[in-house]
Amino acid sequence: MSLVHLPARMRTTLPRVSAVLACTITVAALTACASTPAAHSSPWIEGDQATVDGTVTTVDTSPWAYDGNARLVMATQGRGAVTVSLPARWNLCKAQGIDQAGTFKVGDRVRATGTVGAQGALLVCEQPTHRIERLAN
Repeated sequence: MSLVHLPARMRTTLPRVSAVLACTITVAALTACASTPAAHSSPWIEGDQATVDGTVTTVDTSPWAYDGNARLVMATQGRGAVTVSLPARWNLCKAQGIDQAGTFKVGDRVRATGTVGAQGALLVCEQPTHRIERLAN
């Protein structure tokens, strides 16, 4: 429909209403974008070193029975759930605090530093700078 076929009063009102509506939609969209937190603070790349703090939600040490890696899952701010892999052979591990890994329980606050692996898992073992430690709740 063309504006020519509308009464004179509607020809001047309709463009104003459209402009106000467009501005309202734009402001609403910008507000939503500004208040939506990022899913991850920065992307982890496999092989990189990373440190993460979080609250333990799951502890599975059963893989240690067959020399596998225990898994500790932490809920973190800005990164979601992060799986921390802890090797069974502590004596071959260069990380600090690895001997305390079997004492962690659900609800503990923990900081882990390690090498980023597949699917963003963190392997705590390979380097002397690696560590896992309990934080004060």
